[in-house]
Amino acid sequence: MNILSNLLSQPTQDSRPKRQRRGIEIKSPREIEIMRQSAKIVATVLKEISELVKPGMTTADLDAHAEKRIREMGATPSFKGYHGFPASICSSINNEVVHGIPSAKKVIRSGDVLKVDTGAFFQGFHGDSCITIAVEEVTPDAAKLIRVAEEALYKGIEQVKAGNYLMDIAGAIEDHVKANGFAVVEDFTGHGVGRNLHEEPSVFNFRTREMPNVKLRAGMTLAIEPIVNAGSKHTRTLSDRWTAVTVDKSLSAQFEHTILVTQTGYEILTDRTKI
Repeated sequence: MNILSNLLSQPTQDSRPKRQRRGIEIKSPREIEIMRQSAKIVATVLKEISELVKPGMTTADLDAHAEKRIREMGATPSFKGYHGFPASICSSINNEVVHGIPSAKKVIRSGDVLKVDTGAFFQGFHGDSCITIAVEEVTPDAAKLIRVAEEALYKGIEQVKAGNYLMDIAGAIEDHVKANGFAVVEDFTGHGVGRNLHEEPSVFNFRTREMPNVKLRAGMTLAIEPIVNAGSKHTRTLSDRWTAVTVDKSLSAQFEHTILVTQTGYEILTDRTKI
């Protein structure tokens, strides 16, 4: 099961207009410019959250900040109401892998490994990105996990250019993660992104024959998002039907960027360093 099938199995309460899935879309220059704006909103929010998070805050505090800022910048939260998801961010702590639901009862503590994933819907197009935050001082093992997960994202991004293939991305991610003694989560994948938050193709983080090995073309927009576990790759979903956790209670880290494929390489649309 990948992230698409998990989300699409949920009942929908999304108020946005529904669009039929139309396969892999090549974005026009006008559409790409809009996506730059939606992605910039996401990057801005994640940068702000990374700077304001501190022990004693709750994940609901972070969610409130994200929604407020996304709306102030003229967009709407991509996640809120999406197939019933109740918040504007996914906030997953320590052994929570993905899709953690923010809560006023979930207090952030020093040493936590905090994943924050969010999206913004602006003028018909989505941006999507995730960061992992080391809350104050984490253990050396946790710091290595976070570092390797972020490095894996960029190893995958480095394979992006017209003429390369999705498995070039997947292989680069998988090799880096395994070389560092960690496991790639296989239950969730990256995806195309644009008019819909989740579009074709699925962007795997490991080599597989489950899906066609799609050739990359200029104008494709992809959300690349390796998820890395310190222990087993296996996950399970809690009774809330959203929060996925590691089966062995090991730590998990995730990073994600929205990427534009170009003729000669790529553009990181959700680049926080440019904010």
